[in-house]
Amino acid sequence: MGLWHVFYADWQMECCGTPFSLGDEVSWPLLFQPADDLLGGGRHDRLTEIAGPVEDVPGDGGAVRVLRAESGLVVALHTYPVEVLAEEELGDVVPGDRLRLTGLLTAEFHGDPDLPETRGRVRAIQVLRQGLAEAAPGSRTGEPGAGERSLRSVRECPKWFAEADKGVLVTLEVPGTDSWLSHAVREARGLPHDGTTPGTEVTGLPPAAPADLLETLSTVPRPGGGAG
Repeated sequence: MGLWHVFYADWQMECCGTPFSLGDEVSWPLLFQPADDLLGGGRHDRLTEIAGPVEDVPGDGGAVRVLRAESGLVVALHTYPVEVLAEEELGDVVPGDRLRLTGLLTAEFHGDPDLPETRGRVRAIQVLRQGLAEAAPGSRTGEPGAGERSLRSVRECPKWFAEADKGVLVTLEVPGTDSWLSHAVREARGLPHDGTTPGTEVTGLPPAAPADLLETLSTVPRPGGGAG
């Protein structure tokens, strides 16, 4: 069972989301987004790396383009069906291509209803507070800035957020997958990588224990360096 960081935006929750707590089992459509496309970018410590083939999954409203990662995770690459997207949105990627992507996983509830859902258990919840950087010299408006950001651990996701709180970063434990974040947790707990079944790193721990450990892993190293 792999551990995955998922960003759940404040407006998604406030519109029609259902609050959840540590230890809850949830089922969410996951969308992959390039890190720099969300809240000012610069989120190098919470990135996810996935690799695998691209597929078009048939749905009632049209085909949904997904990446079926070698790690076992399936994530949507676009919010809406292939048939309604412009060519520039689809780019040069076609089914059968193999991609290696680094970015953010987000919970997406306002796109195609056929987006594939991922079921997992909530292992950590952190409220993301995002400051605003000056949009231009002398401007009275601001835009999200990578440097003005903090995370605050909570046991329950709020239904309503303060103005500066932009959502929650959730760590999901997803059956049938493995991840570099799981690798980092095994390493932090002193578990051997060879022969250790994915999911062992959190098996038997009370709900708060993985959350406390995950909070200390501000950077998730890959074996040999890099982000995971």
